[in-house]
Amino acid sequence: MNKTLKAALACSTAMIGTSALAQDDTYTIGITQNNVGVDSYQTTYEQAFIAAAEANDNVEVVVLDAGGDVARQIAQMEDLIQQEVDAIIIWPTNGEAVIPAVRKADQAGIPVVVTNSNIAEAGFDFVASFSGPDNITQGSRSAEIMCDRFKELGIADEARVVEITGQPGYTTAIERSDGFQDRLPEVCPNVELVESQPGDWNREKSQQVMEAFLVKYDDIDGVYAGDDNMGVGALNAAKAAGRDGITFVGATNFAVGYEAMGEGDYWGSIYQSPVDDAEAALRTAIDVLDGEDVPFLNYFDTPKITQDNMDEFDKPVF
Repeated sequence: MNKTLKAALACSTAMIGTSALAQDDTYTIGITQNNVGVDSYQTTYEQAFIAAAEANDNVEVVVLDAGGDVARQIAQMEDLIQQEVDAIIIWPTNGEAVIPAVRKADQAGIPVVVTNSNIAEAGFDFVASFSGPDNITQGSRSAEIMCDRFKELGIADEARVVEITGQPGYTTAIERSDGFQDRLPEVCPNVELVESQPGDWNREKSQQVMEAFLVKYDDIDGVYAGDDNMGVGALNAAKAAGRDGITFVGATNFAVGYEAMGEGDYWGSIYQSPVDDAEAALRTAIDVLDGEDVPFLNYFDTPKITQDNMDEFDKPVF
């Protein structure tokens, strides 16, 4: 996909001030996304980015999608560099593999904003800012949700947990897993994490992973999934096997997770808006070009959501 749009943030005056609007020149900002078709979060992100981009005439954007292909994303980076865009936003397909392309953009004098999932630390020197959620904090908060629930159920000294992670090599998957695994023994030292397997952000694969867990382990008290799409896949496997009483916790609340929480089947997750994510990325790129003092790690908040407080949150649109 390659769309050129007249763009800036929806309600940008309120969100980024008037500095971008005061520019005489038009910025051209390119974005290469990870894989729009892989899940509803990324699809909604793209829709929100385009909607935000259409709201103002001061910025032109080139919207690209790598389709989950690292080589394709690197080629898209090359294309944006050749077009001499003013800034590039990248949602990395692989946090290690894209570093040379990001470095090349930096060497060409084009600031790069990484969105949603950061690149590996070796590439930080070539990045103007990261815009997105704090994935380690998300994993840590998911561990706290899990532990608090086990304490309520009186099983915090004996519970056994399995984990379904996202795509191997993907920074978000790594950080959410690290956050969970580091925090769980701090808050619930007697809870045992018995096994972790990737679900690749895919509901069907996660259901298969959970089916294997259920065959392998007679005693599973909790499931932690890197997002609700995978978590609901695991829930479906447990339902089909007649395994009741398992606490399911995710790390990004999807509509299916919200609905399962309302039905009492899924305990909790982390509330993250793809609309906020997309708007924050574009806002960050504009702020960088405007010369604003932008933090390197430009996080937006992602609070805990459980059956107890879900009424305080709108149902996700993805």
